[in-house]
Amino acid sequence: MHRKLRFGMIGGGRGGFIGAVHRIAAQMDAQAELVAGAFSSDPKRSRASGRDFYLDPTRVYGSYGEMARAEAAQPRERRLDFIVIVTPNHEHFRPAKLFLELGFNVVCDKPVAFDLTEAKALRALVAKTGKVFVLTHNYTGNAMVRQARQLVRAGKLGVIRKVVAEYPQGWLATRLEATRHKQASWKTDPKRCGASGCLGDIGTHAENLIRFVTGLEIDELCADLTTFVQGRRLEDDGNVILRFKDGARGVLQASQICIGEENALTLRVYGTKASIEWQQEQPNELIMKFADRPRQVWRRGNGYLHAEAVRHTRVPGGHPEGYLEAFGNIYREAFRAIRAEVSGRRPPRDVCFPTISDGVSGM
Repeated sequence: MHRKLRFGMIGGGRGGFIGAVHRIAAQMDAQAELVAGAFSSDPKRSRASGRDFYLDPTRVYGSYGEMARAEAAQPRERRLDFIVIVTPNHEHFRPAKLFLELGFNVVCDKPVAFDLTEAKALRALVAKTGKVFVLTHNYTGNAMVRQARQLVRAGKLGVIRKVVAEYPQGWLATRLEATRHKQASWKTDPKRCGASGCLGDIGTHAENLIRFVTGLEIDELCADLTTFVQGRRLEDDGNVILRFKDGARGVLQASQICIGEENALTLRVYGTKASIEWQQEQPNELIMKFADRPRQVWRRGNGYLHAEAVRHTRVPGGHPEGYLEAFGNIYREAFRAIRAEVSGRRPPRDVCFPTISDGVSGM
């Protein structure tokens, strides 16, 4: 198939943060083109966003239902190859279900759904339709996260004993939602966000990072959830003790009231031979520590890295890569699977991106 993939977007219009990130990431490698969308539940705002993106106005819609009906009727040479869902959590399930049933591949922002019941229903539907479903836990696209995963797989850390994942932020240390701040308003609203605030928003990233790097599955947990900001309806701080199925132990903490913190996602994995540490705010480095010799600092862009890390490196060493590039790497991996599906082939065996199974695990 010698053409760009065509995609449509649900949500992500004017004033939205994550929609812009997805558009940049999806078009970073010039493999895909945005051609349609329902960018807001407000038809006027959706049409205005379509003009911002220079889209054909006949393919800009006032609702995802209208979009689904019209796009399903498009001829083969104009049909969308996938859709991207970047709405608040309560509007993930219904458009994903509708477009999957109509034969479209789906890319969805995290968390995958409003609740576990919806997540499991989507998993069953993905299995039934055979379509590609991508969940954008973007941090797993970072080259040094891929390197960390390979070190664990190769046994360089020995048997994993303990994992510590933390994601402190400070942006909700005050009742920002009372100022009509768009993101704060829906991320603290149980009707749109779901049963969890902080853990659902960023704790799921920490859980997914643990799962991706170590392969460990949570068996039991004990959580202490707190709402510190008076008047807020969902927790803004969470501390979770973890027991994994193979006997390892862990701690996951996520908070959005840590004043001075920005996006300090950090993963530490402790084994019987060595340990590793990766910090999202210093994404180009992976630290490896030993009991009997100095620590090592692995740097992105060097030839000593595993082939999987090299494959997810975009520019030479010394030129920093981070959030957007990792997002782009998730999309680039997804395109390998989507392009195969559209062409009637099986996806490459080495394709690697977060799937519906990761979404169910997170929920």
